Amino acid sequence: MSKSKKRDIPKFSSPILESHCHLDYLKDEGIDEVLDRAGQVGVERTITIATEPDNLQTVLDIANQRPQVFCTQGIHPHEAKLVSESVLKTIKHNAQTQDKVLAVGEIGLDYYYQHSERDVQLKAFEQQLQIACDLDLPVVIHTREADDDTQGVLKQFSSHLAKKGVIHSFTSSLALAEFCLQEGFALGFNGIISFNRADNVREVLAATPLDRILMETDAPYLTPVPYRGKQNEPQYLPFIAEKIAEVKGVEVEALLPQIYQNTVAVFGEGLVQ
Repeated sequence: MSKSKKRDIPKFSSPILESHCHLDYLKDEGIDEVLDRAGQVGVERTITIATEPDNLQTVLDIANQRPQVFCTQGIHPHEAKLVSESVLKTIKHNAQTQDKVLAVGEIGLDYYYQHSERDVQLKAFEQQLQIACDLDLPVVIHTREADDDTQGVLKQFSSHLAKKGVIHSFTSSLALAEFCLQEGFALGFNGIISFNRADNVREVLAATPLDRILMETDAPYLTPVPYRGKQNEPQYLPFIAEKIAEVKGVEVEALLPQIYQNTVAVFGEGLVQ
C-alpha cells in the first residue's frame, strides 16, 4: 500500500493492553524500540506468547527483563509433535513459579496446515488444558479449521477451567463463537477485522458482547489496514480499536476502558499492578 494511503496512528486518552503478540519474532528492530513506540500511543502492558519448546524460556526472559511485559507458557498446535513430558514439566514449573506468566498458551488445534498430526495435536491440547486446570490459570487458544474438535475438547475441560481464557485471533464459525461465549471464554480480535474479505469475522465481532472482547495484534503477523504489508507491532492497536468500535457502533473512548477491563478479567490483576 502506498504511503499516501497511510495515516498517523491515532492516540486516545484511555490506556491499551496488548493481549497477544510475539515479541521474540519481531525482526525489523529491537524489542525495546517496538515497546517504546507502543507506549507512545498508549499501550500500557504487553503479553508476549509462547509457541514452541525453544521459546518458553525466551518469552519468560523478555518479560522478566521489562516491567511492562508479561508472558504465557505453552506449545502451539503446529509444534504439538515436539511436546514431551519434559516440555510439559517445564510449562507447568514456569507457570507455577514465575509471576510474569499469566496463562497457558498458545495451545489448541490447527487443521488448516496440519504441521502436526491431528491425534498428536489433540493429545497436546488436552495435556496443556489439564495444566491450566491444575494451576487455576486461563488459557490462550488457537483454533483453525477445527471447530468440532475444539468444541469437543472444551466441553471436557471448560467446567474445570475456573479462569477460562480467550480464543485468540478468532476466525472460526459463529456457532463456535456462541459455544465459547456460553462457556465463559472471551474472543480475541486483531487486524483481520480490517481486511476486505473478513466479513465472517466482523459478523462474529458484531455478535460478541462488549464485555467479552479482547484486542490483540498477533504481531508480527496480521498488520491492520492501513499498514498491511509492514511488520505488525503493538503500536497499531489503535487502528484495531477504531475498527472494533465501528463494527460495534460505539465510540472508541467508550470501548477502550471496557476492553481494558475485559483483559484484566481474563489474565488477572497482576497484569496491571
